[in-house]
Amino acid sequence: MVYIVSWDEFVEQSVQLFRADPESTRYVVKYRHCDGKLVLKVTDNKQCLKFKTDQAQEAKKMEKLNNVFFTLMSRGPDFDLSEVNGKEQMETQPVKKGRGRKQ
Repeated sequence: MVYIVSWDEFVEQSVQLFRADPESTRYVVKYRHCDGKLVLKVTDNKQCLKFKTDQAQEAKKMEKLNNVFFTLMSRGPDFDLSEVNGKEQMETQPVKKGRGRKQ
């Protein structure tokens, strides 16, 4: 198992690993609330990549990685990731209005 220190390097290698063998690649998220640690693991049974953090900023980056993997899994490993942006996907969802006083 390899712990990767740099977030960008982890994302790049994880995407390469998925594209090489999409059928057997797994993505695991483990969070320990008592320690405040988040561990992300991507493996294809031959190679295992891990990233560990206790920073809240890194947890927010995890959402973007989730979007990348969901896109690759649903649209295929050859899909161009330059079109994927977390904010664009969130903006396309309808905005729900809360109960409030009608004017």
